[in-house]
Amino acid sequence: MATESSTQSLLQLKCPRCHEGPLFTHSALNVAHFADMPAHCPVCAQTYEPEPGFYYGAMYISFGFAVAVFALVGVVLYYLAGDPPLWAYIVSVAVVTLLTTPLVYRYSRALMLYLFGGVSYAPRGARPANPRSTDR
Repeated sequence: MATESSTQSLLQLKCPRCHEGPLFTHSALNVAHFADMPAHCPVCAQTYEPEPGFYYGAMYISFGFAVAVFALVGVVLYYLAGDPPLWAYIVSVAVVTLLTTPLVYRYSRALMLYLFGGVSYAPRGARPANPRSTDR
């Protein structure tokens, strides 16, 4: 079932065009394949890579997520753990970063596609019968 909200479909990692097809082929918990994306949406055939090297820009988004993780872990440790020694900060940030890597990777790519992919939502009735014949 399609969602009308682009924000909701972004959070659910769905296609930006139809809000139905998944952006990734496997679960984020599948360590070997959490980064696998199909070439096209299985529902509307929207291409997921508008141009070669498109997702290099997602590195900047993931950097922003990493800074947020570092800051959040630092603040939590400082206030809840009573400013522990430096090694506790380093270990905590490393563990949280490793555990959130699949999510940061996925949401960085999804944000890149939604914000800069040039794709807008088109409900089922507004899409042409053969989606591969349109501009993507």
